[in-house]
Amino acid sequence: MAENGNDPGKFLRGFLVGSVLGALAGILFAPKSGKELRSELKQKGGEAFDEGKELYSEAKIKANAILEEARRRAEELKKEADRQLSEARLKAKEVLKGAEEKVSEVRGLAKGVMEEAKTEIKRVKGAVEAGVEAARHEFSKEEEKNKTQA
Repeated sequence: MAENGNDPGKFLRGFLVGSVLGALAGILFAPKSGKELRSELKQKGGEAFDEGKELYSEAKIKANAILEEARRRAEELKKEADRQLSEARLKAKEVLKGAEEKVSEVRGLAKGVMEEAKTEIKRVKGAVEAGVEAARHEFSKEEEKNKTQA
């Protein structure tokens, strides 16, 4: 409240100062006897003081109500933030779990592909060795045939 110049304490002080100055002006310009004037001043001073007390009391009640509302809203905002944070954590856990499952799945696939590749390599290696052996055998037959013909 003090930031925007609506401080109830300042208003009350201004009101009291204005009341006192008004009463003094009334005294100075009123053609009354001293006794009458003192009585009227006492009465007006009491009225001004009572009004000031009432204004202060009302301002205090309003300030307390505003503070209580601010506390309540702050608590609601905190609860909402906690709820959203919990939801975000749950979603993050779900995403992480899904990612872990995908990694596990990819590892399994990669392992299977590696096993298939090893099997295929062994098969190709066996075929190459058999081909080399067959070529040696044929080459050896050709050599013997060439030796016998020569």
